[in-house]
Amino acid sequence: MGSEQDVRSGAAAIGDVVVTGPSDDSITLFQRLGGAAKLRAIIDRFIDRVFADRMIGFFFRHADRARIKEMEYQLAAQFLGAAVTYSGRPLAEVHAKHPIMGGQFARRRQIFKETLEYFQVEEEIKIALLSHTDALRPLITPEAGSECDPNAARRRVNNL
Repeated sequence: MGSEQDVRSGAAAIGDVVVTGPSDDSITLFQRLGGAAKLRAIIDRFIDRVFADRMIGFFFRHADRARIKEMEYQLAAQFLGAAVTYSGRPLAEVHAKHPIMGGQFARRRQIFKETLEYFQVEEEIKIALLSHTDALRPLITPEAGSECDPNAARRRVNNL
């Protein structure tokens, strides 16, 4: 599959991350994680931390927290194999108007990693989720590194 993208969500298929259940290939990562209740708890904590974060929280000052949580849940649940469909706008479209820099993307990823560790998500699922996050990066920011270039971000937004 490589890095094909879902037209609606912008979700990328991770061809080099193959994860199966310990004894039954029909067990999804979503089920192994603990299902909807566990994923919602993870997403709730993650988004609350993102909203409160000093580096990136300002991006969300006018955002609907409940909607962000639901969209994040849908995106993650779908990726993990749940019978859930992401109903939001394409990720590239949603993030285009925001001058998100590489360091800010890295900060969000770090908060997600810490949240997964807090919930003691098994390593294989944690790696799959972080790899999925990394695969979506080009839809969020064109900056490949973790530097923050405010001039490049400003030019990007001004060219919209």
